[in-house]
Amino acid sequence: MSRAEGRTPLRVAVAGLGAVAQAVHLPLINRRPDLFELVSVYDASAALRAAVGDRFGVPTTRRYASIDSLLDGEAVDAVMIFTGQSHAPAVIAAFKRGYPVFCEKPLAFTRGEIEQIEAAVPDSSMPSLLLGYMKQYDPAVTETARRLREIDDVRSVEITVLHPTGASQLDFARLVPFAGDVPQADDRPVHRAALGEQDDAVNRLYSGTLLSSVSHDLSLLRLMTGPPTTIDYVDMWHVPSVDRRRDVGRDTRALGQHPPSIAISGRLPGDARVSLRWHYLADYPAYRETVSIHHGNGTLELAFPSPYLLHAPTELTVTEYIRGFERRSVHRSTAEAFELQLEAFHDMVTEGRRPLSSIEDGRIDVETCQQIMGCFASRTGLELGGEAAAVADLERMDIPHRAEAEAL
Repeated sequence: MSRAEGRTPLRVAVAGLGAVAQAVHLPLINRRPDLFELVSVYDASAALRAAVGDRFGVPTTRRYASIDSLLDGEAVDAVMIFTGQSHAPAVIAAFKRGYPVFCEKPLAFTRGEIEQIEAAVPDSSMPSLLLGYMKQYDPAVTETARRLREIDDVRSVEITVLHPTGASQLDFARLVPFAGDVPQADDRPVHRAALGEQDDAVNRLYSGTLLSSVSHDLSLLRLMTGPPTTIDYVDMWHVPSVDRRRDVGRDTRALGQHPPSIAISGRLPGDARVSLRWHYLADYPAYRETVSIHHGNGTLELAFPSPYLLHAPTELTVTEYIRGFERRSVHRSTAEAFELQLEAFHDMVTEGRRPLSSIEDGRIDVETCQQIMGCFASRTGLELGGEAAAVADLERMDIPHRAEAEAL
């Protein structure tokens, strides 16, 4: 009997019917009846509930207008959370009803929310949450992590992300058009808890750009080298273009009116260095992300395509010194990272297998992103409050750059 034949499908409820649910998760759930049965859905938008419910065959009686009505509705084995903003309230609600959770990132915006999530865990003896960083399950990443276990002298990790508009990456998916029938959630209280009183642009830098996008690269570092031990330099800036052809569109909901470029430098375990460059480039031809890991005997380089293109291979190029020669080999697999992640969630629920990212990893991501904001504040004079104030060394504030921070 194959592993697939030996699995028992999980009955699942899905909360949130936006872009990632429509383009990736729901099609994969339907394609894997050996793993999942889609029982019920929730979205605050009536238009999305109707259109997406019809598309994926969910009975009208199982389409809910609130997270509580979803969780109190049909009996399920697990809950998948793909809503926007901080996911802490939905996770806590699911935990209080005893459900294990698959949760898209970010898990939360604050350390305080993480503590509330930990207090609500239904069974501390079993893993209760898989945090959705699908790139950790990519076969090329798995092979990179395996090779790194045999390397003891990593010198640096250099990451570059070239991020065009979300709409340009999702044209192929034929998403249900945004109906605009639900006002944007008021996330000011949780932003105040994280950063103190800030304008919208600063809040979006933190929650939209760092916690929701740059965090993918932080998750790769956690898996392959360990998270940064220090954040030593951060810059964030905008360069407008009068010739821009693509509209930022709905990206403003997460990234702000003028999504930035970001530069981050720091130290990694073993005294290696990390340099991360993230650029929102509205008219860039296609999403591209590269991760280059340099060590004493060569380089491991990962090149990622757009995350929404299922079965588009990530390419691992290995350059190494072998018996006097340079050897370069390329590794590619069409196994889908999102699908492997769903398999891992099934195994977590049914077999107790620990996921690659858990609640504690969500805490590490929040702390690292607050360190990034703190470093930026210390260099530019941005006044932080909330949890991030503790990591902003304001005594070393670089006063000449205060105007630069205020311009954000």
